[in-house]
Amino acid sequence: MTAAFPLAADAPEIILAPFSPDHLTGALRLSREAGWPHRAVDWDLTLSVSKGVVAVQGGEVVGTALCSLFGEVAAINMIIVDARMRGRGLGRKLMQAVLEIGGTRELRLTATADGLPLYEKLGFEATGEIFQHQGIAKATAPELPVQVAAKVDATALAAMDRAASGLDRAGLLATIAERGELLRAERGFALLREFGRGKVLGPVVAQDAETARALLAAGATRCAGEFLRVDLTDAALAPHAESLGLGHAGGGTAMKKAARAATDSEYTTYALTSQALG
Repeated sequence: MTAAFPLAADAPEIILAPFSPDHLTGALRLSREAGWPHRAVDWDLTLSVSKGVVAVQGGEVVGTALCSLFGEVAAINMIIVDARMRGRGLGRKLMQAVLEIGGTRELRLTATADGLPLYEKLGFEATGEIFQHQGIAKATAPELPVQVAAKVDATALAAMDRAASGLDRAGLLATIAERGELLRAERGFALLREFGRGKVLGPVVAQDAETARALLAAGATRCAGEFLRVDLTDAALAPHAESLGLGHAGGGTAMKKAARAATDSEYTTYALTSQALG
């Protein structure tokens, strides 16, 4: 990793440093200015499973990048450059630094339209689309039985999640379940937690779309009248999400670099934990 580099002769030197909790206040400023909904606790959750870098100029955080490590796969996320610094190559510097952290792992990210050209130049290839839906949730009876689990079997959750996504993130799922709620159906599960403007439902992991729809309905019912977000991987679920009060609000492009061969699985990830964490 390059320790320091100048962007302009008349400006203080910009230094790349390891991301630490001390940088959260500056990172939160950047995400707010970018229009992202993340709270400090949302940043902290992502940082708890990540390594990363910050760009600092004159003591101020002007760029961030994280690499979340999940076994043989890493999620690249929270790539933000201060608006005053854009167009100077800082985004590429940050990306190169976290790609080094990812090493030989399969690398994944969700790209915005602005970031897509850079990621393509760095070797990432599009693998699908993410469909962000959000709004004031409406109570709707699930078409299949769904229960709020009183106890969390973290091992079972991690096994289903790994089968669906290839990600080893038992610790992350256990933390989310502890802070939020686990919705359990016979053929899948979903996690509901506080995030951003309200709550987020994800991941939604199921053996079939019917179960995924039931988990979505159960999640909407649990927070009826409140703001809810879900990041779908399957556009076929969009009409169902809209019927629950969750309108389409954008999304991104799912991308991979150094992709590993996919294995057959009876489980599918129908909604992400978040666009940052896959």
